[in-house]
Amino acid sequence: MIDRTDAAPEGWTLFEDQGFIDLVGPLYERRDPAAPRAFGFRAGQKHANLVGVVQGGMLMTLADRALGVAAWDAAGGRPCVTVQFDMQFLTAAPLGSFVFVEPEVLRLTSSIVFLRGTLRVGRRNVASAAGLWKILKPRATSRSDDAAGES
Repeated sequence: MIDRTDAAPEGWTLFEDQGFIDLVGPLYERRDPAAPRAFGFRAGQKHANLVGVVQGGMLMTLADRALGVAAWDAAGGRPCVTVQFDMQFLTAAPLGSFVFVEPEVLRLTSSIVFLRGTLRVGRRNVASAAGLWKILKPRATSRSDDAAGES
């Protein structure tokens, strides 16, 4: 079992994320005012596939979360959902390594965010990801929602 406090390199902090990510994480983030937040994780035994390296689905999960958060941030905090996601696996990520991705916003429109990112272990590229995130419109409050809140 990996100790959450020792799992990330210096400069990375724990990213609090309940739900699915809490099950497969923890994930860590690194902030840079000049760029979208980077995300990473320390590959443990629970991330292993049948040949003893990081399961591709975990790499996809990291990329989807990192690019998704970058989409929300680029959209001014408005919720975004993945509508297209492509992943290319370049080489294996070994267990025990710290895998990270630095998202890049390619284009922001009024309704879509275009992003890409390269997953790395140190300086070695292990996968690349790209996708589109739909910016959701605020939901209108219905009369039944208003009534439910009154008690």
